[in-house]
Amino acid sequence: MKPLLMAAVLALICAIPAAAAETQTLCLTALDAQSGKALVDIGPACDARVTPASTFKLAISLMGFDAGVLKSPDEPKLPFKNGYVDWRPEWQQATTPATWMRDSVVWYSQRVMETLGRERAQDYLSRFLYGNEDISGLPGEGNGLTHAWLGNSLEISPREQADFMRRIVRRDLGVSAHAYDITAAIAAYGIKGDGWEVHGKTGAAQPRDADGKQVRGRPYGWFVGWAEKGDRTVVFAKLIQDTEKQPVAPGFRARDTLFEELFAKGGLLE
Repeated sequence: MKPLLMAAVLALICAIPAAAAETQTLCLTALDAQSGKALVDIGPACDARVTPASTFKLAISLMGFDAGVLKSPDEPKLPFKNGYVDWRPEWQQATTPATWMRDSVVWYSQRVMETLGRERAQDYLSRFLYGNEDISGLPGEGNGLTHAWLGNSLEISPREQADFMRRIVRRDLGVSAHAYDITAAIAAYGIKGDGWEVHGKTGAAQPRDADGKQVRGRPYGWFVGWAEKGDRTVVFAKLIQDTEKQPVAPGFRARDTLFEELFAKGGLLE
């Protein structure tokens, strides 16, 4: 990585005066998938665990396809029902694994986790070394299988996310080839930037205070995944946090800025 370019990016994303900042990059990290060498490591909170939000769908996908709960990109196709989480219009329709990942459908994740069950899901997360591995949910609410990853009990740091992505790429998680293959297929973004084939998942969620109450207006935004170009494969995780609500969801902005920072010609990976 070019020292002058690194210095310029660090100054841009980390040294904005607090009064003017609307978004802070808590961490941008990228590793060589084979060696584990850090290629980019910027930000004040790369080891801080927070909610994985919808990036957890990558783990759910691996669990679901390995266990046979999920079959293919098109099966099972589950119907939307009244009472399901319906924050976005595209969630109010029948959903397949492919459209679940594409549209980040919360209720589909919840049905897969319920079908897996706590014991089986916990065994997978322990095998995955996934953050704090805590799917107990909020105390007294019994909502772990439906909400643990949504600003709830399950937490993971950006560096842990990048390591999890590396273990996906290296197929070191102890799941079937089918699970790796279909997860990669439904998480594909195509060719981005200067010829990188990208796979990944966005996520966004509100933090919680010490009493477990959501803190509105300061959401986290994630983008995690891996990318291939020629004989190179890199894994990455980016975490941002807003100081106020913005028109575009933070996960989408984490994704789009990462495309520019890492994969555009002249980016940090050159």
